[in-house]
Amino acid sequence: MLTLINPATGTVLATLDADTPAIIADKAARARAAQPAWAAAPVRERIAALRRFRDRLHADVEPLARLLSEEVGKPITQARAEIGNTQRLEFVLEHGEAALAAEEVFADGGGSERITWEPLGVVAHVSAWNYPYFVAANVLPPALLAGNAVLYKPSELATRTGLAMVERLRDAGVPADVVQPVVGGGEAGAALVEADIDAVYFTGSYATGVRIARAAAPRLLRVQLELGGKDPIYVCDDVPVAETAAAVADGAFYNAGQSCCAVERVYVQRAIAPAFIDAFVETVRGFAVGDPLDPRTYIGPLARRPQLAVLAAQVADARARGATVRTGGAPLEGPGNYFAPTVLTDVDHAMTVMREESFGPVIGIQVVGDDAEAVALMRDTEYGLTAGVYTRARARAERILAAMPTGSVYWNCCDRVTPRLPWSGRRHSGTGLTLSTHGIRAFAQPKAWHLRG
Repeated sequence: MLTLINPATGTVLATLDADTPAIIADKAARARAAQPAWAAAPVRERIAALRRFRDRLHADVEPLARLLSEEVGKPITQARAEIGNTQRLEFVLEHGEAALAAEEVFADGGGSERITWEPLGVVAHVSAWNYPYFVAANVLPPALLAGNAVLYKPSELATRTGLAMVERLRDAGVPADVVQPVVGGGEAGAALVEADIDAVYFTGSYATGVRIARAAAPRLLRVQLELGGKDPIYVCDDVPVAETAAAVADGAFYNAGQSCCAVERVYVQRAIAPAFIDAFVETVRGFAVGDPLDPRTYIGPLARRPQLAVLAAQVADARARGATVRTGGAPLEGPGNYFAPTVLTDVDHAMTVMREESFGPVIGIQVVGDDAEAVALMRDTEYGLTAGVYTRARARAERILAAMPTGSVYWNCCDRVTPRLPWSGRRHSGTGLTLSTHGIRAFAQPKAWHLRG
């Protein structure tokens, strides 16, 4: 049995039956049987179904946004923005057919060489709760367009949101056995990885990603892991201070900081540090914390109650090691999983808040002397998802960003994803990629044709 709790109130939203290993095995068998016919259908029929799915999302933004807010505490304005922003799906609709088209790479009088793309087969998608629609858009549209069947396990925290997506995919014309939901928590996820599948695409924590990789290794399944980050931002001494502070604060606190690419560490050059910190703290103090269904709310509750203890421990550790709490610093009293937006200064890398993922509304700001010190500190992490720099000088920014061992880098922006560029992590931030034409081809396998007359 799966019990869904409203993180803003602590009340029960629903109870659902979780899928057993036997049920999951049966779903995998039905997906295996249905996939060849789906792959044999003309690609434009699959595109048409995905286009109808997009239209259903746009038509149902309001009820879907409310459901998402109730399940994970996302402020309603942010929930609407996530559901209504279908750019990732639009990119697949526009570029998918060409990305998977056959390509003749060589020809002479005696023959030719050609590359074609074939579906993987049955794809398992173990998804995340923090951005259910964005994460699903990274996997479901390209996987289905490529001719795969998909077993989609939404996070147990966003199960009804996941079921609503599957319902609309089926209403749009995707056969029921081609896209099937898997309901449950960690046990269901583990059973799904053990089922008769060809690939697993996971978004979540590093620890769970490692377990999935180990479980998949004996069968040499294709594995993609989109994991966490400890994403740094460096603020140089030539920036407009107030504007930059507001932008970086939004990158750190949007969705209550519950994003793999949220700003998790800030380094600011000493010459502007006092003014930047003051502006940053003022911005954070202005963020409205409250009911996620209130359109004025900017920061809602944490989706996971245990994360309150993680954040409290990071703040306590920082304080014990000499950090200053400039605002916030503790869970808020009353119902719900609320943690006060927290800014720490006088921090260093001896503190867990600067080394371990926070995934909540807590940020440390460290003062640095120059670019070299900033680069060394930004690189001091096991994660490798994103890194950014704010400066007026493009050449300076590109020099710094070239030294970052991360999948994405930002100049004068942060916490940003575009469907035109690949999304990937390094080291503890994961393996494989989604998005861009490379992300479409990630759900297919090439076949090399050597043809001689």
